[in-house]
Amino acid sequence: MPTSREVSFPEGAAMTDKKTTATVRMASPYAAVIEIDGELNSFTEKTLTEAYDQAAGQNIQKIILNFTGLTYMNSFGIGMLVTLLIRARRQGKVLVAYGLTDHYKGIFDLTRLNQVIPVFESEEVALARTNPMDLPEREY
Repeated sequence: MPTSREVSFPEGAAMTDKKTTATVRMASPYAAVIEIDGELNSFTEKTLTEAYDQAAGQNIQKIILNFTGLTYMNSFGIGMLVTLLIRARRQGKVLVAYGLTDHYKGIFDLTRLNQVIPVFESEEVALARTNPMDLPEREY
C-alpha cells in the first residue's frame, strides 16, 4: 500500500516553495522502493527515516532508492544516506539506488558513496542485479 509523507519547508529556508515526498511501494515480495521526490536535506530527515522504516518490513531484503525525482541534495542529505546504509546493513538488507542525474552520479563518485550503495540505470536492473536469493547468509 503506497503511502507518502510531505514535508513543507519553514519560511526563510532554502527553496521554501518546494515539498519533498518519499513514497514506499513494493517492487517484489522481497524488495521495496522508496521514491524520493524533492530535496534531501536537514528538513527532510524525518520523511526519509519514516519511509525507510516502512520499507524495511520483515521479509524485505532489498531497499531501492529511486532518485528520479530528486531536485536537490546537500551534505546533510548525503549523511542521511550513510545512516540508511548503516541501518540496512545492520538489518541484513541491501540498499541500492537508481535514477541519479549525472550531477548526483558525480557526487556519489566523489564521496565514494557509489562503492557502498550500488547505482543502477533503472529499477528493473536494480532488481535483477542483486537477487535476494543470492545474498550471503548473516551470522548471528
